[in-house]
Amino acid sequence: MLEKNINVNEWNPSSWIDKEIKQQPSYPDTNKLKEVEDILSKFPPLVFAGEVRNLKNYLKAATEGKAFLLQGGDCAESFAEFNADNIRDTFKVILQMAVVLTFSGGCPVVKVGRMAGQFAKPRSSDFEKINGVELPSYRGDIINDISFTKEGRIPNPKRMIRAYNQSAATHNLLRAFARGGLADLHQIHRWNLGFIKNNQLDNKYKILTDKITESLAFMDACGINSVNTPNIKQTTVYTSHEALLLNYEKALTRKDSTSGDWYDCSAHMLWIGDRTRDVNGAHVEFLRGVKNPIGVKAGPTMSTTDLIKLTDILNPENEAGRMNIIVRMGSQDIGKYLPKLIKAIEREGKKVLWSIDPMHGNTIKTSNNYKTRVFDNILKEVERFFEIHHSEGTYAGGVHLEMTGQNVTECIGGAGDITEEGLASRYNTQCDPRLNADQALEMAFLIADMLKKARN
Repeated sequence: MLEKNINVNEWNPSSWIDKEIKQQPSYPDTNKLKEVEDILSKFPPLVFAGEVRNLKNYLKAATEGKAFLLQGGDCAESFAEFNADNIRDTFKVILQMAVVLTFSGGCPVVKVGRMAGQFAKPRSSDFEKINGVELPSYRGDIINDISFTKEGRIPNPKRMIRAYNQSAATHNLLRAFARGGLADLHQIHRWNLGFIKNNQLDNKYKILTDKITESLAFMDACGINSVNTPNIKQTTVYTSHEALLLNYEKALTRKDSTSGDWYDCSAHMLWIGDRTRDVNGAHVEFLRGVKNPIGVKAGPTMSTTDLIKLTDILNPENEAGRMNIIVRMGSQDIGKYLPKLIKAIEREGKKVLWSIDPMHGNTIKTSNNYKTRVFDNILKEVERFFEIHHSEGTYAGGVHLEMTGQNVTECIGGAGDITEEGLASRYNTQCDPRLNADQALEMAFLIADMLKKARN
C-alpha cells in the first residue's frame, strides 16, 4: 500500500516529460509550443468527470460479460473534411450497428466513437519519399499537413487549438444528436443512409426495424413510451482517441473538484498504441495517473510479461471498467498469440475488457499501390477472437473498428463487393482504409450472430 501511495504522489500531468517518448513531433519553436499549451490549459474541458465515471461503469458491465463495447470511427479526423453531415452519418451508422447488436445479439451496447480528438497518427517511419523528394511524415492534422510540401510538413503547435475547436464542435453535435430526437427508436427507419438501397443488406435491416417498430407499439400499448422511458428516444455516444500527442493531452488534463482525481478531459476514453506501450515510456507514465478508462493495443509482439506489467501500472487497484485490452494481431496470427495472453490475465486474476481491432493486423498493399483491408480477413479475425474466448471460458467484450458513414471504397469485399480495381473510385481516407457504412452494418449483423451464440 505504501508503494502505491508513493507512485500516485509522484505522478503529475507533466511527469512523463522525463521519460523516453516515441512517435512525437519535433517542434522547431518550443516557445510557441509552450504558449499554445498555456492557452489550451485555460480552455473549458471537452468532457466531464461524471461522464467518464458513467462510461467506466458501463465498461465494467462489458468486462463482466453483461454488455458489449462498440468502438468505431475515423482512422484520423480531418480539418478539411469536417462538417455536420459527416459527423451525423457516422453517428447514424453507430446507432444502426448498436441496434443490430442489441436486438439481434441480445446484449446492451456501449457506444464509443473514435471521434472528437482522433487527429494524431503513429507512423512506421519519420520520413516519406515521393519522386525522390524526402520530407517528414504526415502525423495527423493536429501536427502537420497532409499535403506533400516542405512548409506543410513542419509541425505547427497552433494546429492543436484548431483540433480542440473542432473537437468541441463535434462533441456539441454528438450531444445534440443523442438528445435532440435523432436517436429516437421511433425514427429507426430514417437512420438508413441514402446509398444503402435495394440490396440484401437493406432488406435485412428493414426486417429488423419492422420488428423493433412492432415491439415499440406493443410497449406503448402497455404504457411504456418515450415520455416515461427516456432511453427510447435518447442515447449516449462517448468519445475516444489514441493519447499520442502528450503536449495536447497534458494541457487538457484537469483535477476533478468533487473527487480530487485527475482526468484527461480531451475524451472519455483514451488508448495507448502498439508502438507506444513501453512500460517505462512516457505514454504509459502519463495515462497511469488519469482516471479515464484506458485501452492498450496488443499486437503480436505483446509478451505476457509486458501485459501483466501494463495492467499493474495502469490498473493497480484491479478496477473492472478501467482497462481495455484491444487485440490487433491479424487473422493469421491471433490464434497463435491471443490464448497465452488470456491465460496470463486469468492466472493473475486481472479484471480487463477484451476487445478486437480487426483492422490494423489485416492491412495490405494492392498491386496498384493502394493500402487496403479485405473484408473477409477482418471478419475472420473477429470470428477467431470469439472462438478463442469461448474455448478459454472468457468474454469477447467488444469490437474496435476504423469506419465511416460515408460511401467510400477503401476496403475490399463486403456487401458492396468492392474490388481491387474499384478502390480508386472513392478512396478518401487521411491515413488508413475504413469500412464504409454498408460494410460496417454488415459486420454488425455478423457480430450479432457471434454474440448471440456466445451468450447462449
